Amino acid sequence: MKYFVLGIILLFTLSSTAQEQSYESLTPQSQSPKISQAIQVQQDARIDSLLKTHIDMNKRLNGTDGFRLEIFFESGIGAREKALVTKTDFLRKYQDVTAYITFLSPNFKVRVGDFRTKNEALKLKARIKRDYPNAFIVKDIIQFPELNTERTSNE
Repeated sequence: MKYFVLGIILLFTLSSTAQEQSYESLTPQSQSPKISQAIQVQQDARIDSLLKTHIDMNKRLNGTDGFRLEIFFESGIGAREKALVTKTDFLRKYQDVTAYITFLSPNFKVRVGDFRTKNEALKLKARIKRDYPNAFIVKDIIQFPELNTERTSNE
């Protein structure tokens, strides 16, 4: 047992000094010439086909994985009209948030927002909790967020 502990301490000491030496050798005192060679990557051809398949599947989904808040869930007679009223009421109060009506037999649902993270959804939930206290976060396929392509004057 004594030799085992001594061996581990010795191994740890040697590895830490090796790291220090390699670090010093990688930071030369003078400027080193720039490397202009390209790195060649060798990979299995199946990786490219898997990547292409993944891209095609995402295009068919017409969105990406994310989160929404569900503010309405009902089935039965008049559920569609109630869902439309709920969506209209929500959009009147929160014009900056998108709302969607989905039908998954036999239920009509009203879901709002397009959030990539749960934290973003929690912020909206806190904002709407007075009007929609029963809202809850659900995983959903969200629309791709709009990218700001305009350049600012600082760039």
